[in-house]
Amino acid sequence: MRAGGRHGSFDAEILDVKIDTKVIKRIAPFLKPYWPHLLAGMVFMLIVSATSLISPLLMRRAIDTYIKVERDMAGLTRISILYLFVYVVNWLCTYWQTYFVSWAGQNIIFSIRQQLFEHLQRLSFNFYDRIEVGRIMSRVTNDVNALSELVSSGILNVVNDLFRLLGIIGIMLAMNVRLSLLTFTTLPFLVLIATKFRWRMHRAYHEVRRKIATVNANLQESISGVRVVQSFTREDTNRAHFDAKNADYMEANMQAARLHSLFGPLVEVVGAVGICMVLWYGGTLVRAGVLTLGTVYAFTSYVTQFYMPIRDLSQVYNTWQSATVSIERIFEVLETEPAVQDAPGALELPPIKGHVVFDKVTFGYSPDRPVLHDICIEAQPGQTIALVGPTGAGKSSIINLLARFYDPQQGSITIDGYELRDVQQKSLHRQLGIVLQDTFLFSGTIRDNICYGKPDASEAEVIAAAEAVGAHEFIMRLPNGYDTEVHERGARLSIGQRQLISFARALICNPRILILDEATSSVDAYTEVIIQKALDRLLEGRTAFVIAHRLSTIRNADKIVVINEGRVVEEGTHEELLAQPDSLYKTLYEMQYRQQESA
Repeated sequence: MRAGGRHGSFDAEILDVKIDTKVIKRIAPFLKPYWPHLLAGMVFMLIVSATSLISPLLMRRAIDTYIKVERDMAGLTRISILYLFVYVVNWLCTYWQTYFVSWAGQNIIFSIRQQLFEHLQRLSFNFYDRIEVGRIMSRVTNDVNALSELVSSGILNVVNDLFRLLGIIGIMLAMNVRLSLLTFTTLPFLVLIATKFRWRMHRAYHEVRRKIATVNANLQESISGVRVVQSFTREDTNRAHFDAKNADYMEANMQAARLHSLFGPLVEVVGAVGICMVLWYGGTLVRAGVLTLGTVYAFTSYVTQFYMPIRDLSQVYNTWQSATVSIERIFEVLETEPAVQDAPGALELPPIKGHVVFDKVTFGYSPDRPVLHDICIEAQPGQTIALVGPTGAGKSSIINLLARFYDPQQGSITIDGYELRDVQQKSLHRQLGIVLQDTFLFSGTIRDNICYGKPDASEAEVIAAAEAVGAHEFIMRLPNGYDTEVHERGARLSIGQRQLISFARALICNPRILILDEATSSVDAYTEVIIQKALDRLLEGRTAFVIAHRLSTIRNADKIVVINEGRVVEEGTHEELLAQPDSLYKTLYEMQYRQQESA
């Protein structure tokens, strides 16, 4: 593949990522617009924690004062009402905390996904040469979803759990230092468990993210090529291949689940040991008259709460592990710079006449493997240049450079004297019309697709473009005319019909330079006649670069440039090249073009 393979290091580098505050720093710009909602959620969250800390103290007073000592029913009633009030406040604040945090979290995820999509639209073609569509889809869907839980609640829960933990520790120390120190003896074991699992869980969650990307890539490829799959009866082979990928993904999930299911219960066991020690030692202090029963009850409640934020932090830790990998994968895309960018101070290309010059252009999709060598081509305004040569000779690479989908490693390409690197890409593309062999139509109506490059086009302009390429007649025969839905990739239209619509889409923008890459190779003879009649009129006054195997498209070109092994080996008119006894063009003509002429 171009650029040295489809995968490259797109997934491999992430294993060395350390989990630290840079995760927060990276997503902080996305959090900033929604800080008022996050702050409101934080306030309500802290109130929830505070009310949870008050409850055991109320229970201690009820037991020690109003039940055991004074037996005061009025006081017990008052404290019961207060206890109920505290829980009502807790419930209301929990609702508003959830609402504000969820609102902010979903908007943050929306912003991340939106920016990711916008960035993908700007990336150069070499990025898509290296990375499968399924892997890119995994970034926008699975990785953003994995980040959602961390953004929606994980970060604030860390702050909340730390607040609760500090509050519980302070209250426990104030109630009884010896019981507190006994409880704290379990902390080294919790630290040991967390340290032991940290790296293993990070690797496990990375593997999960990597495997689902592989599944998505295989799925996308199989669906896109389903016609070929069925034509070659590859269903069973493809199913076995997908099953293997799917099984790898399941095993990666199971490995993460095994670690997760072991980590949580270990924390629970340590917590249970701590509670047992407090109950035993607290009971002995009650029997000795050192502590009251209410104090032991309250202290036990705080010990239980003491382990709750630790357990919650372990859950957030798991979420953090998964989200950290996802953040790295997301920002790996966001931090990928387009290979082709406007230079600082790039000019807006003014209306052009169409004088194109390739001056000693050398180019390779990998810089160390050139596919074009010292290409020199000149097209005067209004000329039609036909690019001819064997498959793989470099014809498509030439038009990719003209459209500035890539930049050459050496040499220059100018239009009306403007070096393409010195002009804004949008101003260039607005004056280019491109029709490719692999016609791509978007979901929507035929009108939407014709207007794709000029959304404000009038009805008259749409019809004029369709009539110019001979598409109007078949469009009007469709059930809803120009409002007919074409569905994904234009599946309900014939190859020839899709090609005609793509011609209309290019021509409605009135381009000064027209690029046709094998644009008539997929159409039938009848449709080719329609297109050829339109081309004679459409190419008049425009500079055109045409790659075609059809003799009818080439023989009337003003200049034919023969490319072989990335070099210009011949150029001239159809008649001039045929007159050369040992020309490559004549060989190609005798092998292929004459067969078409006699058909």
